[in-house]
Amino acid sequence: MTVPHNPPFRAEHVGSFLRPAELLAARDRHGKGEISDADLRTVEDSAIRDVVALQEKLGLQSITDGEYRRGTYSDNFTTSGLDGVTSERIGGGEWRYTDKSGHKTASRVPTVHGKLGWNGSENARNFEFIAGLTSRLPKLTLPGPAYLHYRGGRENISRDVYPNLDDFWSDLIDCYRQEMAALSDAGCRYLQLDETSLVKLGDPKIQNALAGRGDDWRELLDIYTDAINEVVRAAPPGMAIGMHLCRGNNQGHWQADGGYDPIAEKLFGKLEIGFYFLEYDSDRAGTFEPLRHLPDDKVVVLGLLSTKTGELEPTDLIRQRIKEAAQHVDLDQLCLSPQCGFASSELGNPLSVDQQNAKITRVIEIADEIWG
Repeated sequence: MTVPHNPPFRAEHVGSFLRPAELLAARDRHGKGEISDADLRTVEDSAIRDVVALQEKLGLQSITDGEYRRGTYSDNFTTSGLDGVTSERIGGGEWRYTDKSGHKTASRVPTVHGKLGWNGSENARNFEFIAGLTSRLPKLTLPGPAYLHYRGGRENISRDVYPNLDDFWSDLIDCYRQEMAALSDAGCRYLQLDETSLVKLGDPKIQNALAGRGDDWRELLDIYTDAINEVVRAAPPGMAIGMHLCRGNNQGHWQADGGYDPIAEKLFGKLEIGFYFLEYDSDRAGTFEPLRHLPDDKVVVLGLLSTKTGELEPTDLIRQRIKEAAQHVDLDQLCLSPQCGFASSELGNPLSVDQQNAKITRVIEIADEIWG
């Protein structure tokens, strides 16, 4: 395969992998106070060594720690990493997740109770551990800056602390600036922002839920893209930043439906992001037509294989879908990946490790065939 010098690579992945049973057991015991922080970290270290070796064996060029030190994808820079944010409460209504059977599960809602502050980067320490395990390019993932406001809304951001929301955004962006500086000092050159809010803004039921709490989704699109741009501008030189967009990925459940059409012009034109990881694994994601807004100097990683099911997509189907996407954007501006992580929350999606690995292998084989 012809491998680009800088990310994204032709065969990519979003970051999280299924947790081994011994890691889940250790996290459970740690939560009950039966083992120490150091004991848990020893188990995590061992599991991360294994998942790094797995990614190398499968043939990936970007390497993560599987997000094995997190309960969910957002844990490393919301309830930890930041002062002033409480553990999330459970939300219902339109914020719940749904699977293909119609089963619903609750979502978490963060509360900002104090002034946001950066409390030091555990991520930098964790990144150094990964970097010491591989000669390939380590990637670290952070939740995007819209997370706190999108999930919680104004009512969950203290008016006593932040009577003016501009100050909230300023403090949050400064926290990202400090975090990225620490990551850069640790050697991180590849950062992925998991921005799960933007594409959900196009879903009518989400729009109605936002309106019910006093938010216009169009205004939020501008506010959120402004915040993301401020974060990107604050990145240290030499740090490549990609952004993953998601409709929800929790144990095979999702939160939103709808294509990229309502946000495409600002997503691709306004955002100062060089490459995007886009979910395209089902009809819920809409068509490839919004890709016509992609500038010539940007890249899209097509998430064509689902992590929500173990069924392996046929090679011919993936080839055909890439061909369809290439009708709207140059083939050289495309890469391939699964649509999301395999375990955005630690319990993971309903597929086996063998099925997970088969999907990564298929991504690599098809990318090699098309771009090699």
